[in-house]
Amino acid sequence: MRPHQERGHLTAGFLDSEPLREADEDFVSDVNLSASMTEEEREEIQQELAKLEEEIGTLRQVLSSKEKQHAELKQKLGITPLSELKTNFSRGWHDMQSSVAYKKTSETLSTAGQRTSAAFSTLGSTITRKIGDMRNSPSFRSFEEKVENTVSTIKTKVGGTGSGGSFEDVLSSAAHASSQDTPTNNLMDSSGRQC
Repeated sequence: MRPHQERGHLTAGFLDSEPLREADEDFVSDVNLSASMTEEEREEIQQELAKLEEEIGTLRQVLSSKEKQHAELKQKLGITPLSELKTNFSRGWHDMQSSVAYKKTSETLSTAGQRTSAAFSTLGSTITRKIGDMRNSPSFRSFEEKVENTVSTIKTKVGGTGSGGSFEDVLSSAAHASSQDTPTNNLMDSSGRQC
């Protein structure tokens, strides 16, 4: 059995999806030491490791230098982090607006708005027509005649004549007539004094 199979793993070593634990690292180093490596091979691997570490350090220095140069050039051009943010936002907004999903959503909302507007317009004209029909209906005519007859009766009883004057005139004359009928000037309290 191979070492990774002994530990219950059926995957191929480096492709194992589980992270290595400390016990696994110890196991791997034990396997490597016991795998009949010569002193010469070991020195060669250590030299290669040292070389890679040196290259990594050099690349970090080069990257740092390039980042510094990049920042200096942007400063000379007047490109600030805020202007970069605005540019990125504008570019992102433009990309989003030109996307298929945005266009479909925009078209759908536009169509829905047009249909809603048409529905409200139809509703308004229907209500107007229904009110007109209602005013011309026999039951509304009958109600209107009853109101006119009641107003005429009130005018007759209050003002003495059945014609002339508006509803406001009838109300004010009714109020005037009722104020003349009540003797407010001769009110007395319980002791006999005038109020």
